[in-house]
Amino acid sequence: MAGKVITIAQQKGGAGKTTLAANLAVAFAKEGRRVALVDTDPQGSLGRWFMTRLERLEDPGLDFSTSSAWGVSYECRKLADRFDLVIVDTPPKADSDLRPALRSADLVLVPVASSHVDLWATEGVLDLAAREEVPALLVMTRTRAGTRLGTEVAQAAADLGAEVAAGGLANRVVYAESFGQGLGALEAPKTPARDEVFALARDLDARL
Repeated sequence: MAGKVITIAQQKGGAGKTTLAANLAVAFAKEGRRVALVDTDPQGSLGRWFMTRLERLEDPGLDFSTSSAWGVSYECRKLADRFDLVIVDTPPKADSDLRPALRSADLVLVPVASSHVDLWATEGVLDLAAREEVPALLVMTRTRAGTRLGTEVAQAAADLGAEVAAGGLANRVVYAESFGQGLGALEAPKTPARDEVFALARDLDARL
């Protein structure tokens, strides 16, 4: 049985795509899944994270490859034959170059930092995913519990007709700190990020 493909896409930069990709990959690997990451972003932040992880850990627990925007379909098919889960990180855009990565996916995740600007930027990706007939799910990132802004953004997302994941990533320093060390936040000691990343991974697992 071929593995599943999750594509992470958002046309606005800084929404947390790469952080989400790395943390989900670590969470799924910790739960015993064979996981491969594919970086299609020329900026290469996910690749830098993975190389740092290789230097730090004897066994990174993950596989990693890069691809052009138009070669990602072939790369995903190849990796899905060997891995349970393939997670694709994409550049911040919503144009025809993104379509192969969406077309290859079983599920598209659209991270939305807790701001209306990020939410407005989701519409292009949601439209492309709908055209490719691939289910899309908004994932709230950098959330602050109990804030009016967070509640407003979550409500506005629902008003778009987009489904929102039950869990998300809070606004925690540990995400940035662990990323710079080649780790997932759940690998840091005594952090509530561990529970929220695992909860999100379980939610996604149930949808695939």
